[in-house]
Amino acid sequence: MIPQAKLERVLDRFNTIEAQLSSGHSTDFVKLSKEHAQLSPVVKAILAYKDTRLALEGNESLLADPATDAELKALANEEAQSLRQRFGVLERDVQLLLLPKDSADNSSAIVEIRAGTGGEEASLFAGDLLKMYTRYGQLQGWKTDLLSLSESDLGGVKEAVLDIEGEGAYAKLKFESGVHRVQRVPVTEGSGRIHTSAATVAVLPEPEDVDVEVNDKDLRIDVYRASGAGGQHVNKTESAVRITHLPTGIVVAMQEEKSQHKNKAKAMKILKARIFEAERERQASARAAERKGLIGSGDRSERIRTYNFPQGRVSDHRINLTLYKLDRILSGDDLSEIVDALITEDQASRLAADETDAS
Repeated sequence: MIPQAKLERVLDRFNTIEAQLSSGHSTDFVKLSKEHAQLSPVVKAILAYKDTRLALEGNESLLADPATDAELKALANEEAQSLRQRFGVLERDVQLLLLPKDSADNSSAIVEIRAGTGGEEASLFAGDLLKMYTRYGQLQGWKTDLLSLSESDLGGVKEAVLDIEGEGAYAKLKFESGVHRVQRVPVTEGSGRIHTSAATVAVLPEPEDVDVEVNDKDLRIDVYRASGAGGQHVNKTESAVRITHLPTGIVVAMQEEKSQHKNKAKAMKILKARIFEAERERQASARAAERKGLIGSGDRSERIRTYNFPQGRVSDHRINLTLYKLDRILSGDDLSEIVDALITEDQASRLAADETDAS
């Protein structure tokens, strides 16, 4: 049974926010509106839970009362099973909703993919991952935008930055951060030997303007001529932009667009995401032990998944999940099976920790 005091604290906070928003005198309307939106589904679930609990208690009182006539008892008995089942579902829903939230869960995501060990084969695999996340994002109804791409000689990806815009994109993709390993026969391998290569993925929450404030005085902006293909444009226009955030030393360079203005806008988007994530990691360092749970820390040096082509399997090492549908996962069509399993395991481990703390 969820403690009544815990439920009342949430309801009281929600009512306070509603009163402040209705008064029109709030000095932080945006922040309060955001909190109101986050609490609304929680409050709806709590109210349904409380109503069902009252109905169940009334039902059990009828059954326990010797004065209840046989016909009424029969009706109460019929209703008891469905009430208990509904109460159990609502109780778990409320417990999950009351778990501490990652403040960035509702954010869009920036996915950075880099080829790791394995040379050209690693670049080809990084390209596979880029297609997988792009397709997965589109299937979720999100907007995908390739912010930056550096290709290898064989058409693979040395480095790519993908912007995935959609509410909750970060919550679903955050467990993708880490080292992804592939085992297959490379196209450049003549003897048919299986090679192991890797690519790293970093998923960053895309901050809103209210989350990250970057002062112009903290930036050094350099413009230069773009390198690589581009013909006369490369030789004549200083369109490439490199932005350095002096306090943190974070550097972002962008030359994808022919417009210096567009390159600067893209670079700022990535820069803000990296600053936001660096600050989040700094704040979380005090809770390092907590981050080493079932899902892992999300550290980019942590090997999280293996894609084995000869066996047609994908194995996620954090939750011992193996699926023999490699093609459909890499195409993005069935990636949701792994994503959903990771979220479910994370919720289960946090629920168990919450129950242990409460006992």
